Parts: sequence; structure tokens; C-alpha cells
Amino acid sequence: MQTIGSYEAKTHLSSILDKVDRGESFTITKHGRPVAVLRPANPTRKRSKLEAIDHLKEIRKGLSLGGITIRELIDEGRK
Repeated sequence: MQTIGSYEAKTHLSSILDKVDRGESFTITKHGRPVAVLRPANPTRKRSKLEAIDHLKEIRKGLSLGGITIRELIDEGRK
């Protein structure tokens, strides 16, 4: 967690918010005394592409189309 002064936070708020959006956190100080913490509202860990694919494959397990083939669904959608 980075520490920044209130003046710097005010002056560079837009760029600081971009960093917070990417997951960084900041302690904001006033006269050297911590007064606030700025952190992501919904901290989530971003998955790698392979993790996302594996997650989708896991979700897909056990699902079926009830005996209908993909080709049948495609043909039905084109009507």
C-alpha cells in the first residue's frame, strides 16, 4: 500500500483512481498523519486466460442440450 499526502491525492486524483481501479491501494495522509485509505470498491483477482477457460469448462460439465445437437440449434436459429 502506497502512502500519499492529501495535496498530492487532490492534485492527481484521476491518475490515482486509475491505479485503484487496477487494484492498488493508498493511504492518504494529512500533515504526515494517516487519515484515509483509498482501495478498490470491489477487489477481485483477475484470472489469467487459461484460468478463465478452465473455469468455463468446469461450469459446462454436466450440462446437456437434452438430445438436441448443436447443428439442429444452428439450423433452427437460421429459420
